[in-house]
Amino acid sequence: MSKTIIYTIFFTFLALSGSNAGEKIHAPFGEDTPLPKSTPQDEGFDASILESMSRQIAAKKKHKLHSFLVVRNGKLVFEEYYNGYHRDAPHDIRSATKSITSLLTGIAIRDSVLSGLDSPMMAYLESSYPKVTDKSDITIRHLLTMSSGLDCHDRDKKTRGQEDRMYKSKDWVKYFLDLERVFSPGDTSRYCTGGVVALGEAIAQGSGMDFAEFAKTHLFAPLGINNYRWARYDKERKVDTGGHLLITPQALLKIGMLVLQQGRWENRQIIPTEWINISTSQQVQCDNNPYGFLWWIGEVNYGKKPLKVIMARGNGGQNIFIVPEFSIVAASNTGYYNSEKSNIPDQLFFNGILPAVADLKPYISPGKNQ
Repeated sequence: MSKTIIYTIFFTFLALSGSNAGEKIHAPFGEDTPLPKSTPQDEGFDASILESMSRQIAAKKKHKLHSFLVVRNGKLVFEEYYNGYHRDAPHDIRSATKSITSLLTGIAIRDSVLSGLDSPMMAYLESSYPKVTDKSDITIRHLLTMSSGLDCHDRDKKTRGQEDRMYKSKDWVKYFLDLERVFSPGDTSRYCTGGVVALGEAIAQGSGMDFAEFAKTHLFAPLGINNYRWARYDKERKVDTGGHLLITPQALLKIGMLVLQQGRWENRQIIPTEWINISTSQQVQCDNNPYGFLWWIGEVNYGKKPLKVIMARGNGGQNIFIVPEFSIVAASNTGYYNSEKSNIPDQLFFNGILPAVADLKPYISPGKNQ
């Protein structure tokens, strides 16, 4: 009779919609400041569990894992790359980009680039889209919670605003603003990339800066993130803030660490603590799962001890996992696009990484033959 760790996660990871074109390994665009390293033992891990997980991955003849990294207490304790990927290769993180846009929204509100959560999006977009007359009640909050009420649902290809349809247009913001209203703003949350693209353009218009420059100045440069590239649209004039950011796995970890550290980085407050708290707390249900401001919120039970897990998610297995109670951040990249196997990083994290924490008391299934 073997002991099996049982976990319950109160969310369902759905394969995200969007192109599943094959990935290529990108050459570096710059050089990131590396994270400090430590040993698993020194940071409270049972190293034998991590070693066992590594051996099991290595034994698989074919898989589409690209990277899996773990930080605890600010130190890198697990870093592995597969299938030709390496530390300096930026990876398309798909919709995990949205969570980075959330952080930048917090900065924009702090700096009065946006006047507040409940300010109308058209206050920032009207000058570029003067013919839009019926969207004045859609706010920044609605864009952050996928509740604009417009005919946009990325999980339903029949909706006009579904992302694959939007990508075929020249100006994605115009495409989103031209959508018909099907709900009142704030009534229903449906996963919609178009709204996050409009949010990014609102920040660009409000700041008078290209969004990529805004992100570099206020977020990436302070974190020592230089090896990245934003995707663009509208003849390269605008930045895709809803997906397709190319960034390294260590940079993904830094984003998660910034959230874990309540917005602080090297004694500097990069993101307001209040924004970290509100954006990573449940605001709505999206896809029948708890959702903050472009962050997924989960809870995992190990016995009687529930642990909050904050997540960024992208099609194909691009993830950030943050467990504040145990000071753990993990990041993954895989190539399982539009596949149920995109949950393999979840299995590695919840069945491998968390149980390897020495001071975590996992729930052991009693009296069952496995």
